[in-house]
Amino acid sequence: MISDCCFHFFIKRFALFAYFEIWLLKVGTAVVTRADGRLALGRLGALCEQIKDLNSLGYEVIVVTSGAVGLGRQRLKYRRFVNSSFSDLQKPQVDLDGKACAAVGQNSLMALYDTLFSQLDVTSAQLLVTDRDFKNKDFRKQLDETVQSLLALRVIPIFNENDAVSTRKAPYEDSSGIFWDNDSLAALLALELKADLLVLLSDVEGLYSGPPSDPRSKLIHTYIKEIHQSEITFGDKSRVGRGGMTAKVKAAVNAAYAGIPVVITSGYAPENIIKVLQGERVGTLFHQDAHLWAQDKEVSAREMAVAARESSRRLQALSSQDRKKILLDVADALEANEKLINIENEADVVAAQEAGLEKSLISRLALKPGKIKSLANSIRVLANMDDPIGCILKRIELADGLILEKTSSPLGVLLIIFESRPDALVQIASLAVRSGNGLLLKGGKEAKRSNAILHKVITTAIPDTVGGKLIGLVTSRDEIPDLLKLDDVIDLVIPRGSSKLVSKIKSSTKIPVLGHADGICHVYVDKSANIEMAKRVVLDAKVDYPAACNAMETLLVHQDLVHSGGLNELIADLLTEGVTLFGGQRACKELNIPEAPTFHHEYNSMACTVEIVDDEHAAIDHIHQHGSAHTDCIVAEDHDVAEVFLRQVDSAAVFHNASTRFCDGARFGLGAEVGISTSRIHARGPVGVEGLLTTRWILRGCGQVVNADQGVIYTHKDITM
Repeated sequence: MISDCCFHFFIKRFALFAYFEIWLLKVGTAVVTRADGRLALGRLGALCEQIKDLNSLGYEVIVVTSGAVGLGRQRLKYRRFVNSSFSDLQKPQVDLDGKACAAVGQNSLMALYDTLFSQLDVTSAQLLVTDRDFKNKDFRKQLDETVQSLLALRVIPIFNENDAVSTRKAPYEDSSGIFWDNDSLAALLALELKADLLVLLSDVEGLYSGPPSDPRSKLIHTYIKEIHQSEITFGDKSRVGRGGMTAKVKAAVNAAYAGIPVVITSGYAPENIIKVLQGERVGTLFHQDAHLWAQDKEVSAREMAVAARESSRRLQALSSQDRKKILLDVADALEANEKLINIENEADVVAAQEAGLEKSLISRLALKPGKIKSLANSIRVLANMDDPIGCILKRIELADGLILEKTSSPLGVLLIIFESRPDALVQIASLAVRSGNGLLLKGGKEAKRSNAILHKVITTAIPDTVGGKLIGLVTSRDEIPDLLKLDDVIDLVIPRGSSKLVSKIKSSTKIPVLGHADGICHVYVDKSANIEMAKRVVLDAKVDYPAACNAMETLLVHQDLVHSGGLNELIADLLTEGVTLFGGQRACKELNIPEAPTFHHEYNSMACTVEIVDDEHAAIDHIHQHGSAHTDCIVAEDHDVAEVFLRQVDSAAVFHNASTRFCDGARFGLGAEVGISTSRIHARGPVGVEGLLTTRWILRGCGQVVNADQGVIYTHKDITM
């Protein structure tokens, strides 16, 4: 089976990357004409519009078109009918000469292309070739120079075999020579002109395992010669063209194994060429390395988890320096592929915008300028930290010559399920490598392109001695329920996403879950606060990155600040920055703002709730009643009040005179984080390497036995260094 991510990664890699410049499109007769032999003007118009779009994006497009003979035959039949007497029509009709049909059809077909392209402000050029032309080296050289000149001028070269003067005895029967139909001509031109991609447009979606009309036939998304060559049953040849699917597959295989990727897809769908450009899974892909993507059977969820565990054990067996080198190689690989990563990410962002997804989700989805460099630097910081694996946390002499050590140890296999943020994939993967854990990743579909390229870049940097299966990317939604049942091979689940996602996962698995459902962070401004400082802290907590889980969602203000004017100053600054305000009962009355539907609400946007409270104790009660135990802050100059707040607020992170936005693994010096936990067991707050470790006991002796506790004299002496 071919994994979806292989197809998406390959097509996107070659369709959107800068060096993928020359497209060669072959348009079949069945695409150009309708069933009655007349021109399919709608399909041709849609085709020309897509070519214009490619041309505008800077791609160089070459077209090989069929249809001249069929079009010419249709026009000559009509001419013969008009010029015939009634008695002539009673006589048996002699079939028209194919070469005459080609001569008439070539002129008509090119005139149509020229008209359509002219309407789109695109210039096209006709090039007619014959088989014998390619036997001449001078011709081939001149052909290349002419085409390059046309492409440089943004002209669309349109090729066709010059059947009118071809030496073939019959255009539809003679298959001898260097090329034998327009499919093989397209493959030949792709090689001669060094095209980066060949797209063969047909009247069906792609290559099927049998005749497309047979309901048992399945579309083959990726052709593997070793598997499919003997399994495919071809149907009838094209109703009008020379070769049909058999000829297309032969041409595709020849081009692919010469190093040119090929996609066979339908020319009937109005946007298929653009879909190929965007990396959508359309048609059938041919590539010389396709056999390397084949698997004997689908990898099950259990097998993926087991493979990650086995790789993690090989990772743990490496020296500290070798593990460090893997992280440094990952950081270098990210920077080296920054342009490619950004292209994929931009495609995800555009798709999310077109799908009308929430602005907060799109904000988390986008990799902002400099983000890849920042991530790479964080990984280098992580790599240069002390090795966390095998650290002796405690050493006890149990008895003479019997030493017990408590050591740090990887948890095993982590399952991270996250929405939107592709940067989370990088942070989590680097932490998994540093902590010696295996990892399974399941990202949201809105970030599928970003996740695929990031996963590819990272796993490629992992040496074969460990194996890329250390980090698995789950691409099928159906595998999640299966993964959540694997409590015997997955040791920890970390969900990063909406409250709904976290709650659903917690209720669906026996595996321990680490994370937080909501990020309802509070800033309480005490009556003793320095108002200028308070304004800076409040604005940063809300405006710096509103979509973050550590952004302020509720502003609590001491009642004395209403009369002193401090509240109005805070509100004025928020409104100036474009923050939409909602209030509790007291704030609504005082500020004349809409009432918040609930205090337990995470906006993830430029909005927040405001409420007025009596004092720090009321603020603490409010936070405990309506908060999510994530991050809460007090702004106060009275240190006694601040200490009460810091001691009594039961949240994962509690700050004094500092923005809630500081609650972050990188800012805490952890190198990176897998998430922020509001749990009270195992890890709490930003979870870095230490949160992904457990402990083991190592006992070193020299033959001691228990013997009903008579064999040794216990000393229980702490000898920790």
